[in-house]
Amino acid sequence: MSKSRIPTWVSLVLLGMGLLVVGIPGLWVYMSITATKVHPDSQTIPSLTNSPPPPKWAGAAEQSRQIVRASMSENNLAGLSVAVGIDGGIVWAEGFGFADIESSLPVTPDHRFRTGTASIVFTSAALGLLLDEGRLKLDDEIQRYVPEFPMKKWPVTVRQVMGQVAGFQTEDPDNGVLTSSHCERPADAVALFAKAPLLFQPGTEYRDSTFGWVLLSAVVEAAADTPFTTFLNENIFRPLGMLDTFKESVTNPPSDAATSYNPRFAANPVYGLRPLPRFDYSCHAGSNGFLSTPSDLVRFGMAINRGKLLGPQTVQTLQTPQRLASGQQTSYGLGWDLKTVTLAGQQVQAAGHNGHFWVEEVASLLTFPERGLAVAVMSNVSFAGTPSVAERVAQTFAEQRKSPAAK
Repeated sequence: MSKSRIPTWVSLVLLGMGLLVVGIPGLWVYMSITATKVHPDSQTIPSLTNSPPPPKWAGAAEQSRQIVRASMSENNLAGLSVAVGIDGGIVWAEGFGFADIESSLPVTPDHRFRTGTASIVFTSAALGLLLDEGRLKLDDEIQRYVPEFPMKKWPVTVRQVMGQVAGFQTEDPDNGVLTSSHCERPADAVALFAKAPLLFQPGTEYRDSTFGWVLLSAVVEAAADTPFTTFLNENIFRPLGMLDTFKESVTNPPSDAATSYNPRFAANPVYGLRPLPRFDYSCHAGSNGFLSTPSDLVRFGMAINRGKLLGPQTVQTLQTPQRLASGQQTSYGLGWDLKTVTLAGQQVQAAGHNGHFWVEEVASLLTFPERGLAVAVMSNVSFAGTPSVAERVAQTFAEQRKSPAAK
């Protein structure tokens, strides 16, 4: 055998490596070239509103329009809807882009979008109502309300599950037991993951868990002795005038729901969009699977922070960061994302929730209780960057409020 001859297996390895080196960049180039930009010119993105903002907020609304349009064009988003509430009233609500790309149907403020996991705040509020009424105790073990949930290596309390420190796993969105099943009640969904062991001792780590909020939905149903969605409708949505918010039905979708899209490559909308098929979100219970509008989310946020739904002490309990056994503080309360934000030059506390749907954000609710300000942003595209848009819009309205012209 010639000394210069390369063994076959080495040749195959080198060939494979060569294909990878050439193929991967080639795929990126192909996807870049073939990607269709929904709104090539940010200034031509259509928008609709039911009524103009009050004169003192017109400037902030116009600045926010530019923020929204620039973000949509940069991130290749099909549609996006925004609402802003101040001191108990909605001062601006506007829809941008397309609710459906194929038909070029424009987004209106009344179009319903998927809340994703932002619906967790609804479940948190339901638990808060039961807490106010004395029908629930946060430090009770889960089995007091859902006895069919098996005992684990360590006790698990309602508070720990709400604070995302209970050690539960979360669903794999690409192969999830919840998405691939149908459930009539939250308890049906609990059975799908109940046997899984805890990942760590409750209270020692923080970890997001879809399963935890499904279990808490079953807690609501048991403590209230009422079907979960009925309890939300009768005690939260209807009293607060959230008439466009409800659990999504795969068999009876509303005509005014925006078409949902997902990036077709690299988890980035700039490489093009593809429609998402409809899934059955019945097993997600209160963790996901709701439709709503930004205006309804703002109504909810303002009601929570103005004491229209829950007692002040209960709101404070829900919106206080949890502490791990190590003493480390999390940035999560009992169903609420919490952080400090610089708003109009001052440090203020923000409470809200981002809504993940198919891995990344499609919705964001951001409230500033000290400022009486609430902002909601929703999109029909996953990986929409709604948290950034919500924060920038909030900043714009806070600055406007600070100026003499707005007083």
